[in-house]
Amino acid sequence: MTDEKRGTTREGSEHSAQGKRPGERHEDFLDRQALHSRMSQIQHKIMVLSGKGGVGKSTVAVNLATALALAGKRVGLLDVDIHGPSIPKLLHVEGTPITGNETTLFPVTVGCGTGLLQVMSIGFLLRDRDDAVIWRGPRKFGVIKQFLKDVDWGELDYLVIDSPPGTGDEPLAIAQLIENADGALVVTTPQQVSVQDVRRCIVFCRQVDLPVLGVIENMSGFTCPKCGELIPIFGADGGRAMAEEMGVPYLGAIPIEPEVVVSGDSGTPMVQARPHSETAKAFGRIVRTLLEPELRQVEEQVALPRDGHPMTIAVPVTNGVLSSHFGHCERFVLFEVDPDGKTIARRQELKPPPHEPGTFPRWLHEQGATVIIAGGMGSRAQSLFAQNEIEVVVGVSGGEPDVIVRSFLDGRLETGANICDH
Repeated sequence: MTDEKRGTTREGSEHSAQGKRPGERHEDFLDRQALHSRMSQIQHKIMVLSGKGGVGKSTVAVNLATALALAGKRVGLLDVDIHGPSIPKLLHVEGTPITGNETTLFPVTVGCGTGLLQVMSIGFLLRDRDDAVIWRGPRKFGVIKQFLKDVDWGELDYLVIDSPPGTGDEPLAIAQLIENADGALVVTTPQQVSVQDVRRCIVFCRQVDLPVLGVIENMSGFTCPKCGELIPIFGADGGRAMAEEMGVPYLGAIPIEPEVVVSGDSGTPMVQARPHSETAKAFGRIVRTLLEPELRQVEEQVALPRDGHPMTIAVPVTNGVLSSHFGHCERFVLFEVDPDGKTIARRQELKPPPHEPGTFPRWLHEQGATVIIAGGMGSRAQSLFAQNEIEVVVGVSGGEPDVIVRSFLDGRLETGANICDH
């Protein structure tokens, strides 16, 4: 979405944040400057919305934010569900005291591998977790403004904002306060009673000039653990059909898995607790497709040789299958690929040198590797491989190296969230 659609250009928005508007009170001018200063340190700002309650919107927000953090990103998660804050419970940080001073609040930090996840919620400010927040619109607007303006988020790659169901005060406040938000992720379930309400949510976004980044269909089918049959408990493809009809992107489906309930109650998101689950894989695909252009679907990655030279793919293995973390592997299997990008010309297994930071990227570069396929890898290691001109594919959930490489070359390799826990 262009900023002209909001009635200003991006340059105009930058300028207006510095100058006082006609008739603007001095206090409002100072607040707007402070808000602009905070938000300018955050690269991407994304709202998670739904027109219907009970669709798992907060679970989606938590898992997306955690998946980004596990990929090495600096992420903030803001819970603006004033009347039903659930983010602290879903991340097992209930009762955590908030620190700060007269002008600044500091978010709660959650451990997420090599990344950073910071959280703020009205739930942290309640004296008792059973307290009811009985506020009208203006007071809710004020506390949301305070969360955006006074919370010291620092420099972030992403701010994910979890809004309550519907199109009321909270999402409207966010749309008004953040002038250059990337847009909204809209969550639904397959059944028509949910899809109908979510349609209204998309109309709301258009009315407030908030781009719709895409639709996510949650609770999309249950796979029987005994026979493997997919059972569409809430119907099938309602979210996809609605997205196509409304002309917005369809980002994918999240299945029903009993472990989602367990992970929510225990405070460990599925992408972290069960990285090989179908739910984690689905979130990984959504993150790559929508938020991580450099990690889009494998078929969009470079699968052709450079300068006429064969491509060489490195796969770390332990006990004959892909290692969950490349740094702990027993061997590397290297596949040299012909210039056609499809034919494997040579396969060899090599024992790597002792693992120390920076050793494997240099060593694999010396072996001629141009791509590494791994289960998990920290952001620092990914940077070192990039410096050695080796592309990184992460989030592969295991298997024999020959099968993995063939799937990669055919554009069929499925990857989930980065499962690195280092």
